[in-house]
Amino acid sequence: MSTTNDRETRSCVSCGLNIAGTNAASFKCPDCGQQIYRCAKCRKQSNLYECPDCGFTGP
Repeated sequence: MSTTNDRETRSCVSCGLNIAGTNAASFKCPDCGQQIYRCAKCRKQSNLYECPDCGFTGP
Protein backbone atom coordinates (compact mmCIF):
# COMPACT_ATOMS: atom_id res chain seq x y z
CA MET A 1 0.00 0.00 0.00
CA SER A 2 1.52 3.34 -1.00
CA THR A 3 1.06 6.59 0.81
CA THR A 4 1.58 10.20 -0.18
CA ASN A 5 4.76 10.23 1.92
CA ASP A 6 6.31 7.77 -0.57
CA ARG A 7 6.05 10.29 -3.40
CA GLU A 8 8.52 13.09 -3.92
CA THR A 9 6.92 16.50 -3.47
CA ARG A 10 7.53 18.62 -6.52
CA SER A 11 7.38 22.35 -6.04
CA CYS A 12 8.57 25.35 -8.03
CA VAL A 13 12.06 26.30 -6.89
CA SER A 14 11.25 30.01 -7.44
CA CYS A 15 7.88 30.45 -5.72
CA GLY A 16 7.28 27.16 -3.87
CA LEU A 17 4.00 26.36 -5.66
CA ASN A 18 3.07 22.66 -5.77
CA ILE A 19 3.46 21.85 -9.48
CA ALA A 20 1.77 18.43 -9.54
CA GLY A 21 -0.53 18.29 -12.59
CA THR A 22 0.52 21.68 -13.96
CA ASN A 23 2.42 22.86 -17.02
CA ALA A 24 5.79 22.98 -15.26
CA ALA A 25 9.35 22.66 -16.52
CA SER A 26 11.77 20.08 -15.18
CA PHE A 27 15.50 20.29 -15.87
CA LYS A 28 18.85 19.52 -14.30
CA CYS A 29 20.99 22.19 -12.66
CA PRO A 30 23.78 23.20 -15.06
CA ASP A 31 26.37 22.99 -12.27
CA CYS A 32 25.51 19.95 -10.13
CA GLY A 33 22.80 18.03 -12.00
CA GLN A 34 20.12 18.31 -9.28
CA GLN A 35 16.58 18.07 -10.72
CA ILE A 36 14.88 21.50 -10.67
CA TYR A 37 11.18 22.25 -11.19
CA ARG A 38 9.68 25.60 -12.21
CA CYS A 39 6.03 26.59 -12.65
CA ALA A 40 4.77 28.14 -15.90
CA LYS A 41 4.21 31.54 -14.25
CA CYS A 42 7.80 31.85 -12.98
CA ARG A 43 9.17 30.69 -16.34
CA LYS A 44 7.04 33.26 -18.21
CA GLN A 45 8.09 36.07 -15.86
CA SER A 46 11.75 34.95 -15.98
CA ASN A 47 11.89 34.83 -12.18
CA LEU A 48 15.29 33.87 -10.83
CA TYR A 49 15.82 30.43 -9.38
CA GLU A 50 18.48 29.05 -7.06
CA CYS A 51 19.56 25.41 -6.95
CA PRO A 52 18.88 24.07 -3.45
CA ASP A 53 22.02 21.90 -3.56
CA CYS A 54 24.81 24.06 -5.00
CA GLY A 55 23.35 27.60 -4.98
CA PHE A 56 23.60 28.14 -8.76
CA THR A 57 21.33 31.02 -9.79
CA GLY A 58 19.66 31.33 -13.16
CA PRO A 59 16.84 33.15 -14.94
